[in-house]
Parts: sequence; C-alpha cells; structure tokens
Amino acid sequence: MKAIIRTGGKQYLIAAGQKLSVERMKNTSAGQAVVFEEVLAVIDDKENITVGTPLVKGAKVEATLIKEFKEKKIDVFKYQNKTRYRKRYGHRQIKEEVNIEKIVTK
Repeated sequence: MKAIIRTGGKQYLIAAGQKLSVERMKNTSAGQAVVFEEVLAVIDDKENITVGTPLVKGAKVEATLIKEFKEKKIDVFKYQNKTRYRKRYGHRQIKEEVNIEKIVTK
C-alpha cells in the first residue's frame, strides 16, 4: 500500500517500512510517534487509487521519528561585477528522519 502525503509544504509518495526525511516539525523528539493527517491519495495493493478532494477522509499515516539532523550546507554567493559587491553566506536546513510504520484507511 502506498500513499501521497503533504507535510512541510511538500508532497511525498510513501510506502510502509520506508525511511523519509521531512522538514522539521514542532514539538517532536526522537522515538516519538508521529501521525500525518494530510493524506492526498491512497494506492492499495491492487493498484486502485483513491484520490481525496483535497484530502482522503479517514486516512492517516503513522510514523516514528528516528532523528533530527542538519542537511549539507548550501553556499550562497551574490556578486555584481564592476562594483566590488560580493556577499557570501551559507545555510543548513534542519530536517527530521521518520520511519513510516503503517498507512491507515477507514
């Protein structure tokens, strides 16, 4: 069984037993159970697709938070020629890795 969920402004195609890195969620810690309520579509084992309008009613995805980590650093460099303008800075996004336990439909 597969599902499409929305979290952190992004959409993910997931399956049970899969590890997934998502944007940081509020008030979570390692080992805690997480429930994703925003399920956009569900695909069962027989390839039947249930598409929500916009969400599938009664569907949710249960997961466990594994760890919180920082991504690789993104270097940003701004430059304008002939004006001696140069700015350089970096950014590391905080992400969380979750293990998808099961997809629940009604």
